[in-house]
Amino acid sequence: MASWYSHLRGVNARVAPPLLHGIAVELRNTQPAIANEAVLERLAESLALVATYAPERLRHMQRDVRAIRVERFPTRGAFLPGERVILTELTFLARRDISAAPVASSILHEGVHARVHAFRARVGRGVPAADDMAREERLCRRAELSFGRRLPLALGAPVVERALASLALADHHVAPTVDWALARERQERVDRGEL
Repeated sequence: MASWYSHLRGVNARVAPPLLHGIAVELRNTQPAIANEAVLERLAESLALVATYAPERLRHMQRDVRAIRVERFPTRGAFLPGERVILTELTFLARRDISAAPVASSILHEGVHARVHAFRARVGRGVPAADDMAREERLCRRAELSFGRRLPLALGAPVVERALASLALADHHVAPTVDWALARERQERVDRGEL
């Protein structure tokens, strides 16, 4: 019997990327110990939570995002505005010591960044200033908080706790400047077992 991922991809490798909840999925799995099927099942489970408890956010993502990309990355998630892609970190999706709720919350968070980017593009505003980034990050965290409060208590508690902790931070901590080259280098050292 064909695997769930093989079925999702289709027989012909030239077909469009698989869709989950109306959003294309690009899986770039460089970790042989992580099964594609498990990652995609967790992604589907996470998007189902968004569809159930924040359907307006899912509709926004369906309009504002070209795809969700799953790959190894030095943070849980990111929004890549030039590509209109939400990036969700591969090993974060593979974790089974947490529920799908923190994963869903992270995706929803990046979806808010996509929404803000789409708005800026429509009104002709360019790259945000540093203080705008802190405001934008707080907007994303408030969306996470709202989502966490809509979830059943056991699922939502870690989402609410993380969002509240982040909202309590000073601007330079809620939206820190990240050296992505250094972060990627550290992640690669971890993957090689050097750290």
